[in-house]
Amino acid sequence: MPGILASGPAFAAGIDGAALSFLWAIPFIGMLLSIAIFPLANPHFWEHHQGKIAAFWAVLTIVPLALLAGAGTALDALGHTILLEYVPFILLIFVLFTVAGGIYIRGNIHGSPVMNTALLTLGAVLASFIGTTGASMVMIRPMLRANDNRRMNVHVFVFFIFIVSNIGGALTPLGDPPLFLGFLRGVDFFWTTKWLLHETLFVFGVVIAVFFLLDTYLYRKEGIVRPLPDPTPDSNVRVFGGINFLLIGIIIAAILMSASVDLGSFRIGTTEIEFANLLRDIIFIVVGLVSLRFTPQAWREANGFSWGPIKEVAKLFAGIFICMLPVLAMLKAGTSGAFAPLVALVTNPDGSANNAAYFWLTGALSSFLDNAPTYLVFFELAGGDPQKLMTSGALTLTAISSGAVYMGANSYIGNAPNFMVYAIAKDAGVKMPSFFGYMLWSGAVLLPTFLIATFLFFR
Repeated sequence: MPGILASGPAFAAGIDGAALSFLWAIPFIGMLLSIAIFPLANPHFWEHHQGKIAAFWAVLTIVPLALLAGAGTALDALGHTILLEYVPFILLIFVLFTVAGGIYIRGNIHGSPVMNTALLTLGAVLASFIGTTGASMVMIRPMLRANDNRRMNVHVFVFFIFIVSNIGGALTPLGDPPLFLGFLRGVDFFWTTKWLLHETLFVFGVVIAVFFLLDTYLYRKEGIVRPLPDPTPDSNVRVFGGINFLLIGIIIAAILMSASVDLGSFRIGTTEIEFANLLRDIIFIVVGLVSLRFTPQAWREANGFSWGPIKEVAKLFAGIFICMLPVLAMLKAGTSGAFAPLVALVTNPDGSANNAAYFWLTGALSSFLDNAPTYLVFFELAGGDPQKLMTSGALTLTAISSGAVYMGANSYIGNAPNFMVYAIAKDAGVKMPSFFGYMLWSGAVLLPTFLIATFLFFR
């Protein structure tokens, strides 16, 4: 098929998106729907076959590309995606997951409204430094111990998912995977902090205020009846694993170094790799190994640390990145590609970006599909040029970034730590709401907050 592949900035990984039909998006859609549906419909099957499912959709993408464009060109596109995006992405997830798993908080405090609000705030701050998954791992068990004698404690863990597992990760590329993908695409490290600060403070402020009022009401209501005996009486709180805080600083320094230092480059095939980025990735590996070596295993076991989540992420995102190759090419084609109707939705009649539409469409997909590939889809839809998006298109990129991060809280499957928190809390005896029950909570608390944020920031 002539014209499928070409070179130049109008093409994604060498693929001419204007020559592709919507059929090329089927593997990507199938991959995301598999992630959304199988864990709920048949968790046992998903647990044992998720890698095979991801491989199936990936093969369904790369083999037709190889047949139509040639094996060499398909391998070049695959190498570009794996070496420049997938490997750095997975290594960051690995190192943050490993370092966060070595930070253990022991002891117990009483889960009063003030203390719960303080713990959620601390978790939100941690989320932008060790990621939403890391912060959720560190904070969920102290939160469970603090509230294990509360008769009405379900709301605590629903808001934990809202704040710690999602909203808190909006201020740095370390916080949530979509933001790190933006960093890999050329978005400055501190751009996210500057441009999402006001929106994040507003959304966080509204949600934490609603939590405090609700928790205060329920806490006083509980006081009317005889309190439950506390299975873990209050005791002094101690934080173990201090070396891991130092390692977080090294991670941040490595990322900043890779974005500011030019050490030259080399090629693997047609893929150009910066030595600074290679050094950053090596530092990630070394930091992870140091954390494993110098953090006692007992602390990790107390945190419920296991390699299962990182293995799942590695398998699924390998499939996602491969399946995205033709989709990103079609998005780069703009009005000339198969996604022209989507372009029309996010474009005003005068040709300018409809930032409210970017916020809600990115958020709507991030509510049920993985927010990292969703971010990339709309990043490319907005032009894919980081320099333009950070300057003249800053509000558009802000809308995409905040939609991807905040609205991952709308359902249990919107962001990876959501379901993890659900499972841990349920195992601890908390009567967590069902899938749709949780969405009643998010619909009542989050959607009105996002509507107000739209009028304040994205009109």
